[in-house]
Amino acid sequence: MIHLKRRGFDLGQVKQPTQSSSPTAAQIKQAWQGDAVIVLPQLLSQDLEKYAKNIEQAHILMQNVLRTAELLPFLEQQPYLESIQQNFFIVAASPEEHDAQGIEKVYFDAFDKDEDDVMAEELWCKASWLSFHDEDASLRFRFSWGMEGYEDVSADPIKQEWAGKLCDVIFPESAIITKNNTILDHLSSILGKNPSFVERIVYFNAPNGGAQFHHDVERGHAGVVFAQLSGSTFWLAASKPKLMDEIIAFVQRENNQAAIASVLPEQTQQQALAKLCQNRDDLSNYMEAPDHDLVEALIDRCPAFAAHMVAQGFAHHLQAGDALLLPQRDIDNCVWHSVFTIGDAPGEALSFAVR
Repeated sequence: MIHLKRRGFDLGQVKQPTQSSSPTAAQIKQAWQGDAVIVLPQLLSQDLEKYAKNIEQAHILMQNVLRTAELLPFLEQQPYLESIQQNFFIVAASPEEHDAQGIEKVYFDAFDKDEDDVMAEELWCKASWLSFHDEDASLRFRFSWGMEGYEDVSADPIKQEWAGKLCDVIFPESAIITKNNTILDHLSSILGKNPSFVERIVYFNAPNGGAQFHHDVERGHAGVVFAQLSGSTFWLAASKPKLMDEIIAFVQRENNQAAIASVLPEQTQQQALAKLCQNRDDLSNYMEAPDHDLVEALIDRCPAFAAHMVAQGFAHHLQAGDALLLPQRDIDNCVWHSVFTIGDAPGEALSFAVR
């Protein structure tokens, strides 16, 4: 049994999902085209040994950022500064006071060391909390460019590429994804061309942390590759149509009404959710709204719904060395996913969008 707890909400004990075997290339391609999550168990185990010192250093950086709520001072020291200066200038840093979850954003320009030409400007690495919960020490380091929240990150492949190179410099263990021949072969077969890894995020999911149900659809991106480098995470994941099927089935089942009332205590809320589940278009549109608390309460905070998703086969338990592929075809068919930290220590993970 596995105990699911996230941001102060205790979802109780759920059954350990059946450990998946390594899928064939044909199975991977079929699953991707069918908008299904794909687990590649222990694909990365040998790479973890090769990059063990980098993973250890990444944990030290995470602890330093947690301790000081700063990022720049550590990037201006070894082992980072010398590597950064090979192709990047540190331009500035912002304390991100406008963002309650933001810690610090460090800006960079990239240059060609042979010709001394500026290749890309406005690149950045941002350290952020993953939630507002006081007992969740989860962090993420995101690499991108331009004005956050307004940028069209697909509009400039060159800046995307250099933001990825910046991630490589600060977190060399990124090569566990970007240089993995098996991952590259599978994605090349699926996409019909060599993949690029963009909009990179390095996660440190801490106890009581994780991510609520969401998707990662973004223009120009085909999906996401997730690699568990240390620690352990538990996933609930399903394409949007299948998740909607399970929401509707759960809400319309009479013996689940008490469970629904436990997270939506007002009768008007229960009635509103039931009405949403009578029309798929209404439910689909509501799920994409910024405020979708009726559905959020069910899929993120209801223990009975979590157990239902596990029983229906939508659960995955990732250990260090496992990789996971998340197709994100479009807003109607993308894989929604929810993540829980398992264990009593933070774990490092890579989450790279595929272009």
